[in-house]
Amino acid sequence: MSNSIKRLLLIVSAGCVGLVVIQLIPYGRNHTNPPVIREPLWDSADTRALAKRACFDCHSHETVWNAWYSKVAPSSWLVQYDVDKGLRELNFSDWGSGTREGERVDKISREIFDGGMPPLQYRLVHPEARLSIAEKSRLIEGLVATAGRR
Repeated sequence: MSNSIKRLLLIVSAGCVGLVVIQLIPYGRNHTNPPVIREPLWDSADTRALAKRACFDCHSHETVWNAWYSKVAPSSWLVQYDVDKGLRELNFSDWGSGTREGERVDKISREIFDGGMPPLQYRLVHPEARLSIAEKSRLIEGLVATAGRR
């Protein structure tokens, strides 16, 4: 066997061992959702349905963890990071807990309108989260109305 083939086999073997070893790191594997504390007083069932479809996996305690990539490191780390960050930014399951939902809804509305939310990596693997322009408008209007209801 030539040296280049031996080197390639060594690199591939080291990569496989590395992937197995990182599975032992527990971050990104606690897939239990806390209970819903308080949802917003939704302005309509349509707004909630659109938010559930496009936002709830990262912005609620109703994350669906059944995708294979949410169970295998390092992708599970990225998923956990996104969910943790999303919950800090806006949490539909703990609405009104001393945060300024109106200001956050204004920010998230801009991000929805500009195409930043849901994020591209989420939309790629969750085609149901891709909202049409009309759906984005309805969601934004509904979130603004919902934030005003408190």
